Amino acid sequence: MKKIIALTASIIFYHTVFSQTPAIQWQKSLAGTSCDYGNYVRQTSDGGYIVAGKAGSNDGDVTGNHGGYDYWVVKLYSTGILQWQKSLGGTGYDEARSVQQTADGGYIVAGSSQSIDGDVTGNHGSIDYWLVKLDGFGNIQWQKALGGTANDDAYSVQQTSDGGYIVLGYSYSNDGDVTGNHGGWDYWLVKVDGTGTIQWQKTLGGTMNDWAYSIEQTSDGGYIVAGSSQSNDGDVTGHHGTASSFDYWLVKLDPAGSIQWQKSLGGSSFDWAHSIKQTTDGGYIAAGYSSSNDGDVTGNHSYDDYWVVKLDNSGTILWQKSFGGIANDRAYSVNQTSDGGYIIAGNSSSNDGDVTGNHGGYEYWIVKLDDNGTLLWQKSMGGTAHDFAYSVMHTSDGGYIVAGESASNDGDVTGNHGANDYWIAKLYFDSPKSINENNLLSAMYLSPNPATTELRITNAEFKIEKVEIIDVLGQKYNSAFDILNSELTIDISSLASGIYFVKVRGEKEERVGKFVKL
Repeated sequence: MKKIIALTASIIFYHTVFSQTPAIQWQKSLAGTSCDYGNYVRQTSDGGYIVAGKAGSNDGDVTGNHGGYDYWVVKLYSTGILQWQKSLGGTGYDEARSVQQTADGGYIVAGSSQSIDGDVTGNHGSIDYWLVKLDGFGNIQWQKALGGTANDDAYSVQQTSDGGYIVLGYSYSNDGDVTGNHGGWDYWLVKVDGTGTIQWQKTLGGTMNDWAYSIEQTSDGGYIVAGSSQSNDGDVTGHHGTASSFDYWLVKLDPAGSIQWQKSLGGSSFDWAHSIKQTTDGGYIAAGYSSSNDGDVTGNHSYDDYWVVKLDNSGTILWQKSFGGIANDRAYSVNQTSDGGYIIAGNSSSNDGDVTGNHGGYEYWIVKLDDNGTLLWQKSMGGTAHDFAYSVMHTSDGGYIVAGESASNDGDVTGNHGANDYWIAKLYFDSPKSINENNLLSAMYLSPNPATTELRITNAEFKIEKVEIIDVLGQKYNSAFDILNSELTIDISSLASGIYFVKVRGEKEERVGKFVKL
């Protein structure tokens, strides 16, 4: 009977590896000769990437523009090569701000549209949320304009567990699809079914302005929402500043959209939350920027800093951190990473404090934190013109994908088409320092490779006494066996998809192999 060895659950972190800064694996400037802005990126199930934003071009990489700015949705292969692109919209202003691959292999895209022609029907007046469902090739399956006669701007969309969608942004309307506005701009949440039909909608806020940017369905079927608020009435309590300042305003909703709790976080100046995610411990991580240095905020370096807040599941602050230098540093995207830490992207014009390597002006600034908010590494990317990052995520190979806009054509940036381009950068780590890839000898075989649930290790040169599995970040899955066999099979079903190294040891020798876990 085949003997299968299971990996132990113990995990050891190699801090020397984590302190390494990732390198740029590849970068792409995508656009035409006009201005084109990338707002959001996500890895797709085939290992490639989907990017959404707006394009004013109709040349270069961009075809099919309807007039003015269109949604521009770009599908990339894993290597960054353009697979397909779609310009969606009408002759008015159309900007996509969020995209996600859906369970059927297609995509859901959300943003705002002023158009009443082309691909857009049903506009209520001025700017509406515009929700578009695409198939896997970028063809429109259905589209919906949602809103009222005033402006309604969508910033975040997610497919929900029931196959429908939740859309978030802010609205100035109080008619059409929108009811319950408290005054000024309100958070506006819309729950639709799988065909885009409204199931319910909620306006949240007070009599001042409340602007929402990020939503995620939580493990209990409800929702966590982040944005910024000037209000201290209506749904909002605990505002820290004057009526002219803003706080992070975080709201936890039940599955029907009713408020379970809300928190105003910040100080007496301006605090803008742009991204929130539920964490594996059931709490939340929020990121944006703050110019405060009082109230909930400590450690501000000057002007705007990245402000990162870790909350428990009831919204109580566990820790908060300010990152930046003496110039402006603004975070727009946060995600938890496989090691329990966090990756954050935004832009910085600093070159001091926490920030090093700035090429000039505003740059992409990528920050990696551990689970306690300690800075592990930071990376400035760009050229001598302005470069703004808006979206980042951890990729299945242990690297990172970053998207935004760049006007540079020097430094880290090549291929600019003129004006602002989508600029997509893929980051990766070199092999962990504990791994010597020169020791990859043919006497050791790993099969199948790629592997899904089991990995067979065969070594003809010596009896295997110990096996270690190490991912590209240096995270070690330790398995010590008193086996003295030249062949064994390991259960790898618990590993996340990505690239791993296998280190096998005998009494006096060791060998290293590399495999891909699907």
